[in-house]
Amino acid sequence: MSTVIELSEAAALQVRDMMREAEEENAYLRVAVKGGGCSGLSYGMGFEHEIAADDQEEEHHGIRVLVKKNDADILNGTQIDYKQSLMGGGFTIENPNAIASCGCGSSFRTAAKAGTPENC
Repeated sequence: MSTVIELSEAAALQVRDMMREAEEENAYLRVAVKGGGCSGLSYGMGFEHEIAADDQEEEHHGIRVLVKKNDADILNGTQIDYKQSLMGGGFTIENPNAIASCGCGSSFRTAAKAGTPENC
């Protein structure tokens, strides 16, 4: 099975630090798509301890990642990075399937799935 997302080394290091701070070193990183946001869909990331039957498991730079099979088409080819600047740091998500996104970059829509936009 091919990988759905690509987690950069910088993003993996940040996730590892966050796991350590939250005492979640044995957890998986869940990358998900949910309805909402300015453009109709939004990204979600969090820690999980259990693999569900409809999960695809990947590993990137030592971080175990879970993606729901229903989200795989929407996320296929997505690159997650972590950028640090003088104004602070944050995750960046580049999704080749997104045809529109909002200014904050966390909300998007694809040609096949628009979601339900919220007022921002």
